[in-house]
Amino acid sequence: MSFADLLRVTPGTTPDLEAIDPDGTPGFDGDKDAGHEALKPLRVELADFQERLWAESRESLLIVLQALDAGGKDGVIRKVVSAFNPQGTRVTGYGVPTEEELRHDYLWRIHANAPGHGRIGVFNRSHYEDVLVVRVNELVPESVWRQRYDQINDFEAHLAANGTRIVKFYLHISRDEQRRRFRKRLDNPEKNWKWSSGDLETRSKWDDFQSAYTDALARCSTDVAPWFIVPADRKWYRDLAVAGVLAETARDMNPRWPVIDEDLSAIVIPE
Repeated sequence: MSFADLLRVTPGTTPDLEAIDPDGTPGFDGDKDAGHEALKPLRVELADFQERLWAESRESLLIVLQALDAGGKDGVIRKVVSAFNPQGTRVTGYGVPTEEELRHDYLWRIHANAPGHGRIGVFNRSHYEDVLVVRVNELVPESVWRQRYDQINDFEAHLAANGTRIVKFYLHISRDEQRRRFRKRLDNPEKNWKWSSGDLETRSKWDDFQSAYTDALARCSTDVAPWFIVPADRKWYRDLAVAGVLAETARDMNPRWPVIDEDLSAIVIPE
């Protein structure tokens, strides 16, 4: 079975995150070195796909990355998204909404960053923060955030109907692995800048976030905007699996080189 088949959250089902091994490597039997080698041709394939996507300029691709702190979103951007030409790719990170953003509905800032035809958009965190952080930290009443699952599905269906392919990844790490990564941030002076004391508060709500993610994955994995749960304790597997799913998506989209009506053979380039 393909990475997509193994990792996709089937619409209408509820994933059991406790039953999914964050250290697992479903769909790949090799070791770390083999994983690095397997990633190389996928990066080449993704680069070729982007050229055709840009040239055809009929569809766009939106990649959503969600994870708990230290889950590896930045790593995926460095190791996988970097296969794309930055000229046609836009990475948008979502933090605490600005005052201007708070004057609008929660999807306003998201829609503004959706990729145009021929382009690839990457969301480092996303509109799902409004059913995750907002829910766990009780920033709005339950009666408000519970409505957002259907609103998000409608929003993503609207994007899909207008030419945007959506692929969403939940990078699933273990509590022990998160602790190890936090420790590295504290011990390495070159990574100290990544540390935030707020990460400990989030970690203290681990079970609440697991419940919130489970509901988001169950309620918002649809045919047009599927969720994929990627075991992410092993960074090399995380990158390989994400690239594998994206490559399968690229093959399905299969953008074509435009056909030129003009007879190019008749063109003479002056000396």
